Amino acid sequence: MKPIEFTPAERADICGRIQGWFRDELDQDIGRLPAEMLLAFFAREIGGDFYNRGLYDAQAIVAARAEDVSEAILGLERARGR
Repeated sequence: MKPIEFTPAERADICGRIQGWFRDELDQDIGRLPAEMLLAFFAREIGGDFYNRGLYDAQAIVAARAEDVSEAILGLERARGR
């Protein structure tokens, strides 16, 4: 599987949120490098789990929509005359 990668702007935003969470929830200040290391760890170790969950959710939506379309098409059938 291709590794999860973020643009520099995305990485900066995510690291800022990680730093904010540490500050707000744990009353600890962490620097940019530890935040980037934590982001890299999560992306590498559990990022695939979140990605797969998103795929499963998307697949369920597509399947439900396909079922709706199938039912709509069946609703267009006309009775055959005898």
